[in-house]
Amino acid sequence: MRIAVVGAGAIGAYVGAALSRGGADVSLVARGPHLEAMARDGVVVLSERGDFTAHPEVTDDPAKIGPVDLVFLGLKAYSYATAGPLLGPLMHEQTAVVAAQNGIPWWYFHGVAGPLANTRIESIDPGGAVSGVIGPERAIGCVVYCSTTIERPGVIRHEEGTRFSIGEPDGSTSQRCADFSAAMIGGGLKCPVEPDLRPDIWLKLMGNISFNPLSALTGATMVQIARHPRARELVVAMMEETLAIASALGAEPSVSIQRRLEGAERVGDHKTSMLMDLEAGKPLELDVIMAAPIEIAGLIGVDVPALSAVYAAVRLLADQRGASR
Repeated sequence: MRIAVVGAGAIGAYVGAALSRGGADVSLVARGPHLEAMARDGVVVLSERGDFTAHPEVTDDPAKIGPVDLVFLGLKAYSYATAGPLLGPLMHEQTAVVAAQNGIPWWYFHGVAGPLANTRIESIDPGGAVSGVIGPERAIGCVVYCSTTIERPGVIRHEEGTRFSIGEPDGSTSQRCADFSAAMIGGGLKCPVEPDLRPDIWLKLMGNISFNPLSALTGATMVQIARHPRARELVVAMMEETLAIASALGAEPSVSIQRRLEGAERVGDHKTSMLMDLEAGKPLELDVIMAAPIEIAGLIGVDVPALSAVYAAVRLLADQRGASR
């Protein structure tokens, strides 16, 4: 299996380094000083699990890699619609795309039965802009339970977690999932193939949809939000509404709200990715994390007043600061 990592930032470079260490045929697409450092010195990973350096092929030109069997997409979801020039040279008819994204993926209703079968979610796939670049049939879902940062160009700090749950949108058991899982495990990562990935999507979203926007609005860390009585009440309300959407769709996350809150407290004084993006002047992942669940709630008749109110506030903040998609 030939693999290309497009968007070899903190997560992408970590995955690429692990795959390379495990002997996979992997190439990384990156740019700027990060690319230059990786090309010169390899990808340096610093981790309590053990430091290591890997030397995969690194380039800023996907055409130099050519068609591959699988693309691991490490870009933010708001970049997918414009990723055609990066992805095109890597594609053949059967190329799969593992999209390691937060929130609701553009393929969510692909391959499902019922009245919402193949429904396009406008807030994350406006006019089919994303599905036109990455056909849902190419997609392999991926929920990331891993935290990494770029400590300096070419150097990745692994902070916690090694799990990358994957699955086919239609729930089938595929060889491409099995092959990618084996490559990831060979590199020292956890990569279970789930028969239905959607409960995992909603489980992770429970935290992202509440703590991320509240941290952006207040500048507070996860533990500060979790231990503030009124903020905690709001988090619970947002999580309850999120679970109501998931339940109406037949997806039941396996972790309770209480356990999710306890997990956030254990993280401690940690800034969410949305707060860090806001402080850095980067676009916020509001569409996949908030707009899409709210749009789905409207489609299925679930009332989400807390989510809608917080979304309005954080969208206004992002627009005022020029941090919208």
